[in-house]
Amino acid sequence: MKKQREVIAITGGCGRIGSALAEDLLKNGYKVLLGDINKAKLVKIKKKLNSQNVEIFIGDLTIKKNIDKFLSFGQKKFKKIDSAVCCSYPSSKGWGSKFEDLKENFLKEDLNKQLGATIIFCQRIMRYFSKIKKGNLILISSVQGIQPPKFEHYRNLKINSPIEYSAIKSGIISVTKYLSKYYKNKNIRVNCVSPGGIVDKQPNLFIKRYKKSCNSKGLLNGQDISKLILFLLSDKSKYITGQNLVIDDGWSL
Repeated sequence: MKKQREVIAITGGCGRIGSALAEDLLKNGYKVLLGDINKAKLVKIKKKLNSQNVEIFIGDLTIKKNIDKFLSFGQKKFKKIDSAVCCSYPSSKGWGSKFEDLKENFLKEDLNKQLGATIIFCQRIMRYFSKIKKGNLILISSVQGIQPPKFEHYRNLKINSPIEYSAIKSGIISVTKYLSKYYKNKNIRVNCVSPGGIVDKQPNLFIKRYKKSCNSKGLLNGQDISKLILFLLSDKSKYITGQNLVIDDGWSL
């Protein structure tokens, strides 16, 4: 019964993982605080979820003052926040450029908004968790945070896996381990989920190539990742902390 009253804050609530997670959380009796900068999409998601147990916050959660407003809003609406899942995935106009074409200004923006802002979010939520003397934080990395892309999958296609993506996602894993030890004996858990590729209108040739590197399904969807996050939010994983859990259908083997 206790878990049915827990409140989960999700950044990047309009994303494939964030929106799928919100739906699964509501089905499992949680209350959900969704944050994102995309007002139209966030309002649409709230309408689709059709539940009194979900609240939305519209704002740029790469900015510290907005993060604080987001957390304060959640506390005001639900009286508390038990756990947080950081699914934000902001990107610059130069995102996806090949290494040779990478522009310094876009690189700085993406490193700051994806990795830097994640660290600031961690700082703000950990401040709150320390105050209430408990908490559970889950970050989202990627299989490309543990090994390089399979460049043959992208050959002669107009899509690319940026070098900064690998750098950011490996950094997220390091942040997870750092914070887990930094808050030792504070009743706060920190873990990371590293998904494989997620369906997002990729070319058919890429999908076929990708699947050959996997064991069964190939590209995953938000619901596949959500199930693992639900486990990390539950007491079934209460002694798992500082870990990077990979879910990639064997892509990294």
